[in-house]
Amino acid sequence: MTDPLIRIADALDRLAPPLPVPADPAVGDAFVFDGGILRAVAPPPAQPLARFAGVDAQRDALLANTRRHAAGAAAHDVLLWGARGMGKSSLVRAVHAAVIAEATGPALALIQVAREDLTGLPGLFRVLGQTARRFIVYADDVSFEADERQYKALRSILDGGIEARPDNVRLAVTSNRRHLVAREHADTEAASAINARDVLDDRLALADRFGLSLGFHNCDQITYLAIVAGYAAAHDLAFTDAEALEWAVGRGHRSGRVAWQFVIELAGRANRAIAM
Repeated sequence: MTDPLIRIADALDRLAPPLPVPADPAVGDAFVFDGGILRAVAPPPAQPLARFAGVDAQRDALLANTRRHAAGAAAHDVLLWGARGMGKSSLVRAVHAAVIAEATGPALALIQVAREDLTGLPGLFRVLGQTARRFIVYADDVSFEADERQYKALRSILDGGIEARPDNVRLAVTSNRRHLVAREHADTEAASAINARDVLDDRLALADRFGLSLGFHNCDQITYLAIVAGYAAAHDLAFTDAEALEWAVGRGHRSGRVAWQFVIELAGRANRAIAM
């Protein structure tokens, strides 16, 4: 007769899902680092670079830096900060797509990591450092409040700590905050410190550790209409400036995201599908 403990162990084995197998970073162009596990994903959708309006300088700087990194030359870690909806995340994806389209050898890989997984980056870097290709590790919409673990993990990586990122890896971080740390949080911590100025400088200087910092600002009316026109022309949709401006007024601001949402509305009115 089978031992009851063995039967229980067998039942638990059947109920427990198998441990996920990490993806091979040498295979594929896009990955997600989630819960300490690297997963291969389909390349994210990307707009053509020519379709970005109002951020020409930011686009060109990020493209040049990414090309250098992909070619094995010196390149910066990049912080893209500023107004919401102005294309920070979209530009990272679009530049990556453009660079891998140009590749003649092992393509540059993009790895997205959530803010809560920043503390696991040293383990990921040990794997990537042994892989013969170049990587961009991308953290989207990053900011820090009272949680110190992720802040200290990112600072250690950028400062060149013992387990800093290897030479074949660069960081691209997007944030609505220029300094990544909430100013009110830094002020609160400084108020209780012996040397408040040192604390404030330390908290607000994290952004200074990025070699390339690209600011994105709210667009004016002309730029907003140019963005709408670019999207509409790409999808053969007609619109009037008055319609586009009325849409922006209803959302309370003008941005690339609002322009894209207006074009989706135009496509819907025309009973047409549009790739998201």
